[in-house]
Amino acid sequence: MFKAVVKTIALLAILFVMLYVGMNNTHAVDFHFPLAGTTAKTPIHASAALIYFGVFAVGVLAGTIFWVGGRTQGGKRAAAKDR
Repeated sequence: MFKAVVKTIALLAILFVMLYVGMNNTHAVDFHFPLAGTTAKTPIHASAALIYFGVFAVGVLAGTIFWVGGRTQGGKRAAAKDR
């Protein structure tokens, strides 16, 4: 229970930082990411807060996929060993 509360507080702190960045970076910027290929020729021109949120969302989704993927495989193996 305590672990869940600490994780929730950490998530709320991260969301607060995102809100703060969004409120203070409303100007438009050019986003260059040459490894992606398409932005090397024509950069994405959008609000800095929107680009920050997009990069953050991709990171959260990737972390969730890695975390859930690892837990599922480990859980199945652990359950099989107990029997």
